[in-house]
Amino acid sequence: MKPTALPHVLSFNAGYVDTAGFLALHGLFTAHVTGNFVTLGAALVLGTSGAVAKLLALPVFCVVIIVTRRASFHLPAAGLPVLRTMLALKFLLLALGALLAVRYGPFPNGDGAPLVITGMVLVAAMAIQNAVHRIHLASAPPTTLMTGTTTQMMIDLADLLRADLPADARLAARARLSKMGTSVALFAAGCAAGALLFAALGPWCFVLPPLLALPPLLIPETSGASG
Repeated sequence: MKPTALPHVLSFNAGYVDTAGFLALHGLFTAHVTGNFVTLGAALVLGTSGAVAKLLALPVFCVVIIVTRRASFHLPAAGLPVLRTMLALKFLLLALGALLAVRYGPFPNGDGAPLVITGMVLVAAMAIQNAVHRIHLASAPPTTLMTGTTTQMMIDLADLLRADLPADARLAARARLSKMGTSVALFAAGCAAGALLFAALGPWCFVLPPLLALPPLLIPETSGASG
């Protein structure tokens, strides 16, 4: 797998996991964790289930980011490649999440331990993916949150409508649009796939994300991989 394809795979997988998780785990966002504030408020007001997982998602996400970043400083001394080790840990968490989902899903109790544990495993996997992006793929568009990316795309589109836009600025805007548009399209495709396969397969749909996480493990470590 080419290193340039990594952000594309991550974007698709994030959209897939977030949508499948939302449908299977009583409205829990596993990648867009701050969105759980909205669904938590709705759960509390409407008296629906799933509040526990939504309340835990952000703290778990933050702790995993801190641990991942701290661990990245020590991996080279242990002779381990930073990027591939992070991707391997994400794969293991996605695989564990799939096992839990297949074993205990569907989840009738939104506040039960099986759902909360499954949800937090998937949140941890997406936290590692976010850390990978910030540490190793900072020049690529975000792979789990598309609001800022879409905003920049609309700004670039507005600039391209200007007749007096300098040639170098026009080229830069077009390059950003191409890169960001691909990321948004793949994330949206992942969302669609997650919804369709959840409808068709139920909890078994969670088998796909760890399979998609395998090819990135073959990417060679770069000189700047330690972040």
